[in-house]
Amino acid sequence: MRVEVDEMKKRSIAILLTLMLLLSLSACGGSASRNAASGSTAFYGAASDTATAESAYWDAEMPMESKQAASDGDTADSTRANIPESVKMIYRANLELETTEYEKAQSDIVTLTNQLGGYFEEQSSNNYSSGYRSASYTVRVPAAQFDAFLHQIGELCRVRYQTQSAENVSERYYDMESRLETAKIKLDRLQELLSRAEAMEDIITLESAISETEYQIESLSGELRHYDALIDYSTIYVTLQEVYKVSEEDNAPLTFGQRVANAFRRGMRDFGDFMEDLAEALAYSWLTILVIAVIIVAVVKLARRGRIGKKLLSKKEKNAPAETTEDKKE
Repeated sequence: MRVEVDEMKKRSIAILLTLMLLLSLSACGGSASRNAASGSTAFYGAASDTATAESAYWDAEMPMESKQAASDGDTADSTRANIPESVKMIYRANLELETTEYEKAQSDIVTLTNQLGGYFEEQSSNNYSSGYRSASYTVRVPAAQFDAFLHQIGELCRVRYQTQSAENVSERYYDMESRLETAKIKLDRLQELLSRAEAMEDIITLESAISETEYQIESLSGELRHYDALIDYSTIYVTLQEVYKVSEEDNAPLTFGQRVANAFRRGMRDFGDFMEDLAEALAYSWLTILVIAVIIVAVVKLARRGRIGKKLLSKKEKNAPAETTEDKKE
């Protein structure tokens, strides 16, 4: 019996030592993942600096003409062509478009997205009381077609506003990838220990460790899939606005007189829009306004009658003492 107890103690100690080694392996996995990330950084070398510079370039908000010139030129394409496949980049853009041909613009955006192998993640539309419509899209296109989409959509509609960004997520990506591999190795060893465990306490401890490791693997796998989706397909947020007349392109800096003239025209246009909205609101609520006006007139009349009555009473009170004194004299 003592021999069996000693053997069980030895097995328990061996299992505990193995668990401690696995825990140390997980701790080392974090540092190893950071080293792997730094190793991957060393792998692509100067390309990381190029991607960082590109991210800083696109994150800054430039004038509309500068952004269009950059997207129309070959600078962005050549920069991205020099980035190795090991670099994980996420591209995003925001576009505000305006058009006088709303239905045609919608159809063109759908056609362009399909031609470039993209899809719509979200779509919404609005129809305002003024009669003008608008739509919002979240478009996902392959990262290789990111510049092509921005260039071609500028030929379909007037681009009022545009921003672009490029984010280098290589370090985070490879860190999660390394942690996932470490967790898988840990799970295999835990399952091997579980198959040889006999004591109930060891089995419970191992099953708990296996459950936590499986949860960690699922979480890391989900994060990697999310990153893969963002890396493979760039995200473009598009707002389409129907207008009576597209805004003028300012290809050169405006003089003071031109800015004043443009401000005057915009002010007149906004005033005209305000008067139209006001007339529409009055026409919509004319009955309510009429009832309120009748109530106001009635209140004013009652107030006037009350003031007249008070004046008459005050006159009677003033005349009453005078009459009594005359009566006494008589």
